[in-house]
Amino acid sequence: MRIVPHAPLALRAVMAALVAAPLAAGAQYGTVKSVHNDWQIRCEAPPGAPGEQCALVQSVTAEDRPNVGLTVIVLKTADQKSRILRVFAPLGVLLSKGVGLKIDQTDIGSAQFERCLQNGCVSNVQMDEKLIAQLKSGKQALFYIYQTPEEGIGIPLSLSGFSAGFDRLDKTP
Repeated sequence: MRIVPHAPLALRAVMAALVAAPLAAGAQYGTVKSVHNDWQIRCEAPPGAPGEQCALVQSVTAEDRPNVGLTVIVLKTADQKSRILRVFAPLGVLLSKGVGLKIDQTDIGSAQFERCLQNGCVSNVQMDEKLIAQLKSGKQALFYIYQTPEEGIGIPLSLSGFSAGFDRLDKTP
């Protein structure tokens, strides 16, 4: 996985609008335009944006810790040429460990957190074709965050509907 060092200004505006709601599993981002099994395409017109911006979204909590959740968002960059996998984790995560990802039994790697906002910490990964293919063909993603160096928390995320949702997102303006 590769960190995206600086998001374009328009992308920041979109994401600022998407994270205006409190970070929590089930947080509401924009308007639901379509549902693809466990994923939703949500759209909203951020202030100053020329039109509606859409993202593929799923929010989950750890099975054994209902107060620890993640929101995963896939969106297009402002130039429409790249895709970003954005992970929102709760405050209190160990920033130095970043967020790890396994798809089915394959270790994909980890990415650092870029910054923390008042309602959670953000990690951005520019999606390459290999990662997109793994997410589309996988059954389950397992994201790892840490509260202490020894305490990793694995949070499963269903990939059911990811492929259809991603393809639909690709067709949205």
